[in-house]
Amino acid sequence: MSYLVLARKYRPRSFEQMVGQPHVVQALSNALKQRRLHHAYLFTGTRGVGKTTVSRVLAKSLNCMGPQGDGDITAHPCGVCQACRDIDAGRFVDYVELDAASNRGVEEISQLLEQAVYKPVVGRFKVYMIDEVHMLSNTAFNAMLKTLEEPPEYLKFVLATTDPQKVPVTVLSRCLQFNLRPMAAQTIEEHLAHVSAEERIEAEPGALRLIARAARGSMRDALSLTDQAVAFGAGRLVESVVRTMLGAVDAAHVMLMLRALAQADA
Repeated sequence: MSYLVLARKYRPRSFEQMVGQPHVVQALSNALKQRRLHHAYLFTGTRGVGKTTVSRVLAKSLNCMGPQGDGDITAHPCGVCQACRDIDAGRFVDYVELDAASNRGVEEISQLLEQAVYKPVVGRFKVYMIDEVHMLSNTAFNAMLKTLEEPPEYLKFVLATTDPQKVPVTVLSRCLQFNLRPMAAQTIEEHLAHVSAEERIEAEPGALRLIARAARGSMRDALSLTDQAVAFGAGRLVESVVRTMLGAVDAAHVMLMLRALAQADA
């Protein structure tokens, strides 16, 4: 079996597994429990903080049928029904992910909206996820305004962007907006410790701390760096090896230099 990179293997599959975004998880969970569902969501934030993951979990929550096939909208998707498994595998026909960076024209958006008039094939809701939505052209934005404002009851829009300032105000006003924050280094370090234990990778706390800081708030970057560091360290995460890989300077050397400067002995 081919190796699955850590960032994909440990992508959260439920709200409970998500880390670092409790405000978003709580708001969406409460909305699902109370059936107060908006027709369009906008998730903003830097790379690797969970925008696509939240979209997929939300799609599962809306379409989950439960282990026995008699489920309903839930904040806790079962993960074992056909809908949940198909969304995780990327083959659920009623969940569409569109990359606006490579499909930014009015033709692509028009094709997507033409399908909106048809009811879901197998799910409870159709969910259209448009990633990097700020890359759409002005004509593409204008083409989707009417549908975005008054979509059919079975259609939900999920927009994601790393640059919300470039999204027209007319689109922003039609969406419920959530800002996914860069994750704290401590949060990333704790998650890396969990992943290392699951993968049975020998990891020094100092090595995990260095990777967490180098990730600059992005969990995906942290897991990618961990993959790189494991390869570099021959299956182990050693602080000195990770420091060499990252090109980081040992704090002890910095303290020695500062002490020498203070004593005019540079």
